[in-house]
Amino acid sequence: MPELPEVETVRRHLHSQIVGSVVVEIACSRPDLRYPLPIVELAHLRGASIVAVLRRAKYLLLVTDAAVNKPIALVHLGMSGRLFVQHGAAEPWRKHEHWRWRLQSPTGEHQLRYVDARRFGLLDVASAANDHRLLEHLGPEPLSLQFNTMTLLASIGSRSTPIKSTIMDAAVVVGVGNIYASEACFRAQLDPLRPAREVTAAQAERLVAAIQVVLQQAIAAGGSTLRDFVGGDEAAGYFQQQLDVYGRSGAPCNRCAVGGVAASIRRVVVGQRATFFCPVCQI
Repeated sequence: MPELPEVETVRRHLHSQIVGSVVVEIACSRPDLRYPLPIVELAHLRGASIVAVLRRAKYLLLVTDAAVNKPIALVHLGMSGRLFVQHGAAEPWRKHEHWRWRLQSPTGEHQLRYVDARRFGLLDVASAANDHRLLEHLGPEPLSLQFNTMTLLASIGSRSTPIKSTIMDAAVVVGVGNIYASEACFRAQLDPLRPAREVTAAQAERLVAAIQVVLQQAIAAGGSTLRDFVGGDEAAGYFQQQLDVYGRSGAPCNRCAVGGVAASIRRVVVGQRATFFCPVCQI
Protein backbone atom coordinates (compact mmCIF):
# COMPACT_ATOMS: atom_id res chain seq x y z
CA MET A 1 0.00 0.00 0.00
CA PRO A 2 1.33 3.48 -0.81
CA GLU A 3 2.29 5.14 2.46
CA LEU A 4 2.83 8.81 3.29
CA PRO A 5 6.10 9.26 1.34
CA GLU A 6 4.60 7.66 -1.75
CA VAL A 7 1.43 9.74 -1.57
CA GLU A 8 3.44 12.91 -0.96
CA THR A 9 5.60 12.06 -3.98
CA VAL A 10 2.48 11.80 -6.12
CA ARG A 11 1.10 15.03 -4.65
CA ARG A 12 4.20 17.03 -5.44
CA HIS A 13 4.27 15.88 -9.03
CA LEU A 14 0.56 16.51 -9.55
CA HIS A 15 0.83 19.96 -7.97
CA SER A 16 3.60 20.90 -10.38
CA GLN A 17 1.73 19.56 -13.40
CA ILE A 18 -2.00 20.25 -13.06
CA VAL A 19 -2.50 23.32 -10.84
CA GLY A 20 -4.00 26.03 -13.03
CA SER A 21 -5.54 23.51 -15.41
CA VAL A 22 -9.24 23.59 -16.26
CA VAL A 23 -11.31 20.43 -15.85
CA VAL A 24 -12.79 19.76 -19.29
CA GLU A 25 -14.25 16.33 -18.69
CA ILE A 26 -14.38 13.59 -16.05
CA ALA A 27 -14.92 10.07 -17.35
CA CYS A 28 -15.42 6.87 -15.35
CA SER A 29 -15.26 3.33 -16.70
CA ARG A 30 -17.24 1.85 -13.79
CA PRO A 31 -19.68 3.18 -11.17
CA ASP A 32 -17.63 2.26 -8.10
CA LEU A 33 -14.30 1.44 -6.53
CA ARG A 34 -14.19 0.83 -2.77
CA TYR A 35 -17.33 2.98 -2.63
CA PRO A 36 -19.70 4.22 -5.35
CA LEU A 37 -18.23 7.07 -7.38
CA PRO A 38 -20.04 10.42 -6.94
CA ILE A 39 -20.75 10.76 -10.65
CA VAL A 40 -23.24 13.65 -10.32
CA GLU A 41 -21.06 15.70 -7.96
CA LEU A 42 -17.97 15.14 -10.09
CA ALA A 43 -19.81 16.47 -13.13
CA HIS A 44 -20.22 19.79 -11.28
CA LEU A 45 -16.44 20.23 -11.34
CA ARG A 46 -16.33 20.56 -15.11
CA GLY A 47 -15.20 24.02 -16.15
CA ALA A 48 -13.48 24.65 -12.82
CA SER A 49 -9.76 25.25 -12.37
CA ILE A 50 -7.55 23.15 -10.12
CA VAL A 51 -6.05 25.58 -7.61
CA ALA A 52 -4.09 23.19 -5.36
CA VAL A 53 -3.20 19.58 -4.73
CA LEU A 54 -3.01 18.89 -0.99
CA ARG A 55 -2.43 15.83 1.16
CA ARG A 56 -3.99 14.78 4.47
CA ALA A 57 -2.56 11.52 5.79
CA LYS A 58 -2.68 9.17 2.78
CA TYR A 59 -5.46 11.11 1.05
CA LEU A 60 -4.94 13.47 -1.88
CA LEU A 61 -7.15 16.54 -2.15
CA LEU A 62 -7.69 18.04 -5.60
CA VAL A 63 -8.94 21.53 -4.78
CA THR A 64 -10.94 23.36 -7.45
CA ASP A 65 -12.57 26.78 -7.65
CA ALA A 66 -15.95 25.30 -8.60
CA ALA A 67 -18.86 27.32 -7.19
CA VAL A 68 -20.52 24.25 -5.67
CA ASN A 69 -20.99 22.84 -2.17
CA LYS A 70 -18.29 20.21 -2.62
CA PRO A 71 -15.48 21.60 -4.83
CA ILE A 72 -12.74 19.25 -3.59
CA ALA A 73 -12.06 15.76 -4.92
CA LEU A 74 -10.75 13.30 -2.33
CA VAL A 75 -8.53 10.49 -3.64
CA HIS A 76 -7.08 7.44 -1.89
CA LEU A 77 -4.79 5.08 -3.79
CA GLY A 78 -5.86 1.98 -1.90
CA MET A 79 -3.48 -0.99 -2.07
CA SER A 80 -2.10 -0.56 -5.58
CA GLY A 81 -3.64 2.52 -7.18
CA ARG A 82 -1.66 4.65 -9.63
CA LEU A 83 -2.54 8.29 -10.25
CA PHE A 84 -0.48 9.89 -12.98
CA VAL A 85 -0.46 12.65 -15.59
CA GLN A 86 -0.35 11.87 -19.30
CA HIS A 87 0.43 14.85 -21.47
CA GLY A 88 -1.21 15.33 -24.84
CA ALA A 89 -4.44 14.00 -26.30
CA ALA A 90 -6.18 11.06 -24.66
CA GLU A 91 -4.69 7.62 -25.19
CA PRO A 92 -6.66 4.33 -25.09
CA TRP A 93 -7.86 3.26 -21.67
CA ARG A 94 -5.50 0.90 -19.89
CA LYS A 95 -6.47 -2.35 -18.24
CA HIS A 96 -7.83 -1.57 -14.76
CA GLU A 97 -8.09 2.16 -15.53
CA HIS A 98 -11.21 3.37 -13.72
CA TRP A 99 -11.37 7.13 -14.18
CA ARG A 100 -9.63 10.02 -15.85
CA TRP A 101 -9.89 13.79 -15.95
CA ARG A 102 -9.28 15.62 -19.22
CA LEU A 103 -7.54 18.88 -18.39
CA GLN A 104 -6.61 21.96 -20.38
CA SER A 105 -3.76 24.29 -19.47
CA PRO A 106 -1.93 27.09 -21.29
CA THR A 107 0.63 24.49 -22.40
CA GLY A 108 -1.93 22.11 -23.87
CA GLU A 109 -4.14 19.16 -23.05
CA HIS A 110 -3.31 16.47 -20.52
CA GLN A 111 -5.04 13.63 -18.72
CA LEU A 112 -5.14 12.76 -15.03
CA ARG A 113 -5.58 8.98 -14.99
CA TYR A 114 -6.26 6.43 -12.25
CA VAL A 115 -5.36 2.74 -12.60
CA ASP A 116 -6.10 0.25 -9.81
CA ALA A 117 -6.04 -3.52 -10.31
CA ARG A 118 -7.46 -4.27 -6.84
CA ARG A 119 -10.08 -1.51 -6.83
CA PHE A 120 -9.42 -0.61 -3.17
CA GLY A 121 -8.96 3.05 -4.06
CA LEU A 122 -11.42 5.85 -3.52
CA LEU A 123 -12.69 8.96 -5.28
CA ASP A 124 -15.14 11.20 -3.43
CA VAL A 125 -15.94 14.89 -3.02
CA ALA A 126 -15.69 17.21 -0.01
CA SER A 127 -16.74 20.74 0.90
CA ALA A 128 -13.45 21.65 2.62
CA ALA A 129 -9.99 20.21 3.10
CA ASN A 130 -10.84 18.70 6.51
CA ASP A 131 -14.57 18.26 6.03
CA HIS A 132 -15.04 14.58 5.21
CA ARG A 133 -16.02 11.64 7.37
CA LEU A 134 -12.76 9.83 6.50
CA LEU A 135 -10.68 12.75 7.77
CA GLU A 136 -12.55 13.54 10.98
CA HIS A 137 -10.65 11.38 13.46
CA LEU A 138 -7.13 11.54 12.08
CA GLY A 139 -4.17 12.36 14.28
CA PRO A 140 -1.47 14.94 13.57
CA GLU A 141 0.73 14.99 10.49
CA PRO A 142 4.12 13.47 11.41
CA LEU A 143 6.08 16.30 9.78
CA SER A 144 4.08 19.04 11.48
CA LEU A 145 4.70 20.91 14.72
CA GLN A 146 1.61 19.20 16.16
CA PHE A 147 3.52 15.92 16.32
CA ASN A 148 6.13 15.98 19.06
CA THR A 149 7.29 14.10 22.13
CA MET A 150 4.51 15.48 24.33
CA THR A 151 1.69 14.67 21.90
CA LEU A 152 3.05 11.18 21.30
CA LEU A 153 3.28 10.42 25.02
CA ALA A 154 -0.22 11.82 25.55
CA SER A 155 -1.60 9.59 22.80
CA ILE A 156 0.20 6.55 24.16
CA GLY A 157 -1.29 6.94 27.63
CA SER A 158 -1.77 3.50 29.13
CA ARG A 159 -1.78 1.60 25.85
CA SER A 160 -0.37 -1.91 26.14
CA THR A 161 -0.14 -2.47 22.39
CA PRO A 162 3.37 -2.71 20.88
CA ILE A 163 4.87 0.68 20.13
CA LYS A 164 5.17 -0.18 16.43
CA SER A 165 1.43 -0.86 16.21
CA THR A 166 0.76 2.33 18.16
CA ILE A 167 2.59 4.61 15.74
CA MET A 168 0.75 2.94 12.86
CA ASP A 169 -2.56 4.00 14.41
CA ALA A 170 -3.80 7.01 12.41
CA ALA A 171 -5.46 8.41 15.53
CA VAL A 172 -1.99 8.75 17.09
CA VAL A 173 -0.11 10.00 14.03
CA VAL A 174 -1.04 9.68 10.38
CA GLY A 175 0.85 8.13 7.52
CA VAL A 176 3.37 5.93 9.36
CA GLY A 177 2.83 2.67 7.50
CA ASN A 178 4.42 -0.70 8.04
CA ILE A 179 7.71 -0.11 6.24
CA TYR A 180 8.43 3.20 7.89
CA ALA A 181 7.31 2.09 11.36
CA SER A 182 9.90 -0.69 11.32
CA GLU A 183 12.56 1.68 10.02
CA ALA A 184 11.75 4.38 12.58
CA CYS A 185 11.92 1.94 15.50
CA PHE A 186 15.33 0.84 14.25
CA ARG A 187 16.61 4.41 13.94
CA ALA A 188 15.36 5.11 17.48
CA GLN A 189 16.99 1.89 18.78
CA LEU A 190 13.61 0.91 20.18
CA ASP A 191 12.20 -2.61 20.36
CA PRO A 192 9.04 -2.52 18.20
CA LEU A 193 7.45 -5.11 20.50
CA ARG A 194 7.81 -2.95 23.62
CA PRO A 195 4.41 -2.08 25.13
CA ALA A 196 3.70 1.54 24.30
CA ARG A 197 3.06 2.52 27.92
CA GLU A 198 6.62 1.46 28.81
CA VAL A 199 8.22 3.88 26.35
CA THR A 200 10.12 6.58 28.24
CA ALA A 201 10.14 10.27 27.39
CA ALA A 202 13.70 9.96 26.06
CA GLN A 203 12.71 7.03 23.85
CA ALA A 204 9.63 8.88 22.62
CA GLU A 205 11.79 11.87 21.72
CA ARG A 206 14.12 9.64 19.70
CA LEU A 207 11.18 7.94 18.04
CA VAL A 208 9.54 11.20 16.95
CA ALA A 209 12.83 12.36 15.46
CA ALA A 210 13.35 9.00 13.75
CA ILE A 211 9.86 9.00 12.23
CA GLN A 212 10.42 12.46 10.82
CA VAL A 213 13.87 11.75 9.41
CA VAL A 214 12.82 8.44 7.83
CA LEU A 215 9.77 10.02 6.19
CA GLN A 216 11.75 13.01 4.93
CA GLN A 217 14.42 10.77 3.44
CA ALA A 218 11.80 8.53 1.84
CA ILE A 219 10.05 11.53 0.27
CA ALA A 220 13.39 12.78 -1.08
CA ALA A 221 13.92 9.34 -2.65
CA GLY A 222 10.50 9.32 -4.29
CA GLY A 223 9.10 6.73 -1.90
CA SER A 224 9.66 2.96 -1.87
CA THR A 225 8.81 0.69 -4.79
CA LEU A 226 8.67 -2.84 -3.40
CA ARG A 227 6.05 -4.07 -5.84
CA ASP A 228 4.17 -1.74 -8.11
CA PHE A 229 4.27 1.82 -6.74
CA VAL A 230 5.08 4.59 -9.21
CA GLY A 231 4.84 8.33 -8.76
CA GLY A 232 2.75 10.82 -10.68
CA ASP A 233 5.29 10.68 -13.51
CA GLU A 234 5.16 6.85 -13.45
CA ALA A 235 8.72 6.70 -12.10
CA ALA A 236 9.61 4.20 -9.38
CA GLY A 237 10.86 5.29 -5.98
CA TYR A 238 14.20 4.12 -4.63
CA PHE A 239 14.09 4.44 -0.83
CA GLN A 240 13.94 0.63 -0.68
CA GLN A 241 17.67 0.76 -1.40
CA GLN A 242 18.19 2.54 1.93
CA LEU A 243 16.13 0.26 4.19
CA ASP A 244 17.98 -0.88 7.31
CA VAL A 245 15.62 -3.61 8.51
CA TYR A 246 12.44 -3.96 6.45
CA GLY A 247 12.63 -7.03 4.21
CA ARG A 248 16.13 -7.91 5.49
CA SER A 249 15.34 -10.92 7.69
CA GLY A 250 18.53 -12.89 8.39
CA ALA A 251 20.81 -10.16 7.06
CA PRO A 252 23.45 -8.55 9.29
CA CYS A 253 22.39 -5.51 11.31
CA ASN A 254 24.09 -2.49 9.76
CA ARG A 255 24.51 -0.71 13.10
CA CYS A 256 25.85 -3.70 15.02
CA ALA A 257 28.24 -4.55 12.20
CA VAL A 258 29.91 -1.15 12.59
CA GLY A 259 30.64 -1.99 16.23
CA GLY A 260 31.93 -5.44 15.38
CA VAL A 261 28.90 -7.20 16.87
CA ALA A 262 27.38 -10.15 15.02
CA ALA A 263 23.62 -9.65 14.92
CA SER A 264 20.99 -10.54 12.35
CA ILE A 265 17.69 -8.88 11.54
CA ARG A 266 14.66 -10.81 12.78
CA ARG A 267 11.18 -10.98 11.32
CA VAL A 268 8.09 -11.37 13.51
CA VAL A 269 4.42 -10.69 12.98
CA VAL A 270 2.90 -7.84 15.00
CA GLY A 271 -0.75 -6.98 14.52
CA GLN A 272 -0.83 -9.22 11.43
CA ARG A 273 1.97 -7.17 9.85
CA ALA A 274 5.53 -8.28 9.16
CA THR A 275 7.90 -6.51 11.53
CA PHE A 276 11.68 -6.38 11.19
CA PHE A 277 14.16 -5.43 13.90
CA CYS A 278 17.56 -6.14 15.44
CA PRO A 279 17.23 -8.08 18.73
CA VAL A 280 20.60 -6.77 19.93
CA CYS A 281 20.59 -2.99 19.48
CA GLN A 282 16.84 -2.32 19.69
CA ILE A 283 15.83 -2.45 23.34
